[in-house]
Amino acid sequence: MMNKNFFEINNVDFNVGGKTKVKDVSFSIENEGDIICLLGPSGIGKTTILRTIAGLEKIQKGSIKLNGKTLSSENTNIEPENRNISLAFQDNSLFPHYTVEKNILLGSERNKEKNEKKITLKEIVDLLDIFHILNKYPHEISAGEAQRASLARSLITQPDLLLLDEPLSNVDQSFKEEIQVRLKKILNKLKITTIIVTHDSYEAFYLGSKCGIILNQELKQFDDPYKVYHFPNSIEVVNFLNRGILIPAKVTGKNTLENWDLGTIEGNFIKQYPKGSNVQLLLQPEDLEHDDKSNLKLEVVDRKFRGTNFIYTLKTPSNTLIPVFVHSHHIHQHEVDEKFGIKRPIHIDHIVCF
Repeated sequence: MMNKNFFEINNVDFNVGGKTKVKDVSFSIENEGDIICLLGPSGIGKTTILRTIAGLEKIQKGSIKLNGKTLSSENTNIEPENRNISLAFQDNSLFPHYTVEKNILLGSERNKEKNEKKITLKEIVDLLDIFHILNKYPHEISAGEAQRASLARSLITQPDLLLLDEPLSNVDQSFKEEIQVRLKKILNKLKITTIIVTHDSYEAFYLGSKCGIILNQELKQFDDPYKVYHFPNSIEVVNFLNRGILIPAKVTGKNTLENWDLGTIEGNFIKQYPKGSNVQLLLQPEDLEHDDKSNLKLEVVDRKFRGTNFIYTLKTPSNTLIPVFVHSHHIHQHEVDEKFGIKRPIHIDHIVCF
C-alpha cells in the first residue's frame, strides 16, 4: 500500500496579487498531529503560504491535499469555510464588542458537529494562563494576552489543520518559553496537525518535528531541526541561521583539512571532497574548545555574557572573526585584547563544507 501523508503540498507557486512570492514548493506532513515550522525573514511569503492553505488565495499550478482530499489545485478551490482549517493571524482578530471569553467560545460554536469534544474551555484557559482576562474586552488587554486569546479560539475549534502565523510574536520574552512548552503540550494532547510560521529559529527548533527554511522565493531546506542546524544544505541557510561563520580551508585528506589561521582540523566530512579542494568550512561557536595551555592563541575582540555561557569573538592573524562558546563557569575569563587559547588538535564531529 502506498504511504499516504496526512497533508501534502506538491509543486505549488504561492502568489499574492498576481506576484509569485514562493516558487515550486513541495513538502508533506506525514502523520496527523505532527507540528511543522516554516522559518524565514519577514516579507518572504510565509503568511501567503498560510493564506493559500486556508483557501484565501488561489493557486495556478500544483496541488494542496489534506487527509487524501484535494483542497486546491489548478481546477479545484474548496471554499475556506469548508476546509476545517483554522488560521490564527499575527495581529489578533478578536471582536472588540465581545469579552475575551465570548470571543474564544465563538470558536467552539463553529465546531458543534464535532461532539466528541476532546478539550474544554477550562483546559485551554489553564494551559494558556488567561483566566484573569476572560471577562475583559480586547481593548483592555495587552497585545500578548490578545495573541493568547486568539490562539485559544483557534484551538477550541479543533481543526484538522491549524495554521499559526507568528503566534507568540507579542508575548513577553520571559513568558515565551513557558507558553511554547504549554502550546506544544496542548497540540500533542489534541493531536492537532499544525503549521507554525515564525522568524525565531529557537521557537521553530523547539516546536517543529520538521523545519522548512524559506529564502529568496524558495523552500531551501525541509528537515529535522537538528539537521537544519548541524547540516545546513546551502550557504544561504548558514547565513540566515547566523550560527557560525564560513572560513576558507583546503582538504588535505579523507578526514582532514587545513586552515591558514587554525592549522589542521580533523573530523568526519558530511560530503567528501577530493584532496586539494578549496572549500568554505562552517565553523559553529561550539566547534572550538578553550585551552589556556594551547600554543594556538587568538586575540579576544568581544565577549557576550549569555547567562549559561559566554560567546567570545576572537580575531585571527588574517583578521577573521571567530565566535567561540565557553561555559560561564570556566576558570578565568578573558578580557578584550587578551589572548585566548584554542585546544589542539581541532576536532569537529561533522565537517560541513561548501
